[in-house]
Amino acid sequence: MLRNRAVLPRLDYLLAFEVAAELESFAAAGKELNVSETAISRKIRLLEQHYQCALFVRGHRSVRLTDMGRKLLSGITPALKTLVRVSEDMCAELEKSTVRLAATNSVSSLWLMPRLRAFHEANCNITIALTSSDVDAECLAEDMDLAILRGEGDWPGYEATRLFGETVFPVCAPGYLQGRARIDSIEALRRHDLIEVRNNHTEWLNWRTWLDRKGADPDTVRPSASVNTYPLAIQAARDGLGIALGWGHLVDHHLESSDLIRPMGAEHVRTRSGYYLLRRQGEEPRHESAIVAHWLLQESAARQRYAAE
Repeated sequence: MLRNRAVLPRLDYLLAFEVAAELESFAAAGKELNVSETAISRKIRLLEQHYQCALFVRGHRSVRLTDMGRKLLSGITPALKTLVRVSEDMCAELEKSTVRLAATNSVSSLWLMPRLRAFHEANCNITIALTSSDVDAECLAEDMDLAILRGEGDWPGYEATRLFGETVFPVCAPGYLQGRARIDSIEALRRHDLIEVRNNHTEWLNWRTWLDRKGADPDTVRPSASVNTYPLAIQAARDGLGIALGWGHLVDHHLESSDLIRPMGAEHVRTRSGYYLLRRQGEEPRHESAIVAHWLLQESAARQRYAAE
């Protein structure tokens, strides 16, 4: 424990002094520390008041150290260098324990967020820095360690591991059906409010495509509400605004909590697409990244949940 701490001045005074001594100018020190010359001059004046001696001889456009100033500089320079080195080591250690994970907006909001708390409770020394975007290029940025994207498994330069497939079915809030006609057939959908997702960055399976794959005429049904992200569509469905298309695995926790139901039972469409965990080929993953990747694969272990449908 440090004793007699009262003799120590503030660190920002010492930093201003060290830079001003090196550059022999209060104005140059201000530019270096991104503060005004007046701010540097004030810190030096308060430092001189603290030690009750002059540390600089002021010239017209430059300054030079007094004997006491040189004595102070000889003492604080190695101390500041040690502090910088320790700080750099700590930052590097924290950087090492941070895993940068990117995912689509839907996966981030609906699949990852409900699970992150449990991960952090089990791995308190690892920080997941999550980036959410429907632009693949942003998710595959150079500084990302892992990414979760929708596709068919082909991303050149990346090792892709399938997390879960794509099974799509209608979902709505339980209260939405109160006082409305039952949905006992595809044709019955035309009597209901349908929520559509329109996004320039993402090729979504929309109502027209879903109906076409079910062998129904898509022109008989017209969406009554449109949003630009999938999480918004699910929120709209939960709020009782209509029926949205639910992606299996992404809406599981809403189905389990009965926030949403499947009004058409087992009716669904399965595509060739899925959600994949991407890692760059040829790169040895850091220990922390490997832990996160293993956790993601464990969380998706129920990816065969909809296989029997």
